[in-house]
Amino acid sequence: MKEYSSKNIRNVALASHSSSGKTILTEAFLHLTGATTRMGKIEEGNTVSDFEQEEIRRSISLYSTVIPIEYKDVKINFIDTPGYTDFVGEMISALSVADGAVIMVDAVSGLEVGTELAWNYCDKFNLPRFLVINKMDRENADYKKAFDSVQNYSDTRLIAVQLPWGEKTSFAGVIDLLSMKAFKGAGKTAEEIPADLKAAAEEAHTALVEAAAEGDDTLLEKYLESGELTAEEIARGLAAVVKSGAFVPVFVAAGGSEIGVAPLLDAVVQLMPSPLERKPVVAQGKAGEETLAAEDSGPLAIYVWKTTADPFVGRQTFFRIYSGSLTADNRLWNTVKETEERVGGLFVPRGKETLPITVLHSGDIGIVPKLSVTATGNTLCDKAHPLTLPIPEYPHSLFQVAILPKTQADSTKISPTLTRLCEEDMTLSWHQEPSTSQTILQGMGDQHIDVVIRRAESKLQVGFSTELPRVPYRETITKKAQAMHRHKKQSGGSGQFGEVWLRVEPIADDFEFVNAVFGGAIGNNYMPAIEKGIRNVMKEGILAGFTVSGVKVEVYDGKEHPVDSKPIAFEMAGREAFKLAVKDAGPVLMEPIMTVKVIVPEENMGDILGDMNSRRARVQGMETEKGHSTVSAKVPLAEMLRYTTDLRSLTGGRGIFDMEVDHYEVVPAHVAQTVIDARQKEMASKKEE
Repeated sequence: MKEYSSKNIRNVALASHSSSGKTILTEAFLHLTGATTRMGKIEEGNTVSDFEQEEIRRSISLYSTVIPIEYKDVKINFIDTPGYTDFVGEMISALSVADGAVIMVDAVSGLEVGTELAWNYCDKFNLPRFLVINKMDRENADYKKAFDSVQNYSDTRLIAVQLPWGEKTSFAGVIDLLSMKAFKGAGKTAEEIPADLKAAAEEAHTALVEAAAEGDDTLLEKYLESGELTAEEIARGLAAVVKSGAFVPVFVAAGGSEIGVAPLLDAVVQLMPSPLERKPVVAQGKAGEETLAAEDSGPLAIYVWKTTADPFVGRQTFFRIYSGSLTADNRLWNTVKETEERVGGLFVPRGKETLPITVLHSGDIGIVPKLSVTATGNTLCDKAHPLTLPIPEYPHSLFQVAILPKTQADSTKISPTLTRLCEEDMTLSWHQEPSTSQTILQGMGDQHIDVVIRRAESKLQVGFSTELPRVPYRETITKKAQAMHRHKKQSGGSGQFGEVWLRVEPIADDFEFVNAVFGGAIGNNYMPAIEKGIRNVMKEGILAGFTVSGVKVEVYDGKEHPVDSKPIAFEMAGREAFKLAVKDAGPVLMEPIMTVKVIVPEENMGDILGDMNSRRARVQGMETEKGHSTVSAKVPLAEMLRYTTDLRSLTGGRGIFDMEVDHYEVVPAHVAQTVIDARQKEMASKKEE
């Protein structure tokens, strides 16, 4: 691949709902520019973009893929992103390093949830964007309906740059409003606009010229005076309004038939900003914030936006250069890991291919193999000039599963494997839940977790199975009580003796231990043993094997033996006395209560409220704005374990939610008994094993 300077680079993310045609459009780009000899097909599993085994098996994109296109001396780094909402992290990573986006809409379906999501993240990253109404050759395709569905959703005005030449099976090509020429089929050759479309084209052209004139004061003055602009002036003005985000240009295409592909590439070259035209990024340096323009002469600042691991090729690190330039055999400083990394080879990714290159300039995207510690979200720079680039904000992962190893050999690999997977995927996390002794893996949904588990098995050779996580209930007491226990054991030689009298009472803190013994009934040297025995019982639980908290323990009396008393005896006595006291202190089960915020389309509000009531929720408030309703509620965690899937079903995938632990509350008696019975049954079966 040729070397491209910053001004001849375009970084463009393809984002939308699943199955809107992003992957096939990249195939059309590759075929049109001669990078491939034939277009791949998703059903045949031979596309350049979707090359992973799981992607081929499921026939959907699961990972972001870089597809560089060389067109008219410009290199366009298209990043094909997944449209399924479980893999939103891949889309966020791609958008964070892009300078513009192409949002795809299916001409039959119109605006869908994945498209809404992509649109919102483009707003968040202030990305200029194109709207492409794709699959215009499908039965039931409706350009106007698809156009209006997006315009009704967006606050930004859409402006047609192309009109369809026919629809459905009669879709013949596109009418380009910039040149006022028609492009038939997959051809690059312009021809005159058909007579029956001339009037509509002229009307749309006038609206386009008016929009372009708003991009430049000089152009606006000229337009107001003469009422006309040249094609070059229209393009310049349109580029300005696109880059400012004032308008979103609309294109039409049928990627599978390669219709509209060439004009779209022309528009990307003309209207999309180069890295030089984007707002400089702000990095954290030694002396504070530094503003970095996309210049080769600037300090080296490289952001790692994606990493992958493969048993054959090893670790692959995808990056974007925000400042400076990079050559092979460089040494780079990882500011996050505070480690030096050596760049052995430098490559440009194209699907699963890696094309060697000698130098990459500021603003470009590349790949480096076999870096030792660098993970997604890290910054690479010169050691003499350390910089840290900002990491985009990712949504909370709310879908949880408990991870179990398939074999004994797998059990030793759980921790390093999960850590490695989470380093690759910013929406993935894991932790050990101390109260349930489970390893918890969190992702964006059931499909996301399933793909991760399969990836661990195929790429890292570690087998996992999953089960429903247990709710981290707690046990506590509701009143004061006291008890005593004497531990006495005689076995021929030296015996064991310890007697402990103690009181318990509920407190707001987790645990408090008080030595209230006077007169030397129990020596101070035995108090740590008593506390140890009590803490061990608190870990094991008394009602149902859950951690005990919110208890104050006061040891006020006891007895010791001059010969037989030992720490182990007082540990056992403290243990048993605590158990007896807790049983008399009104023990109850506590459950985590979550603060939940659900955002859904307005028409789904009633369904959400009804569903919340069935989950023992206490609704705190409701708001409606711009066709979306927000419900705030306090809900027990036990009722929210599979809410990700349930919400998707209730809203057709258009609902989102967030939740965090708020506090613990006493479990209602009827629910508590069910939990206790199930837990005791589980513990009994484990003992039998």
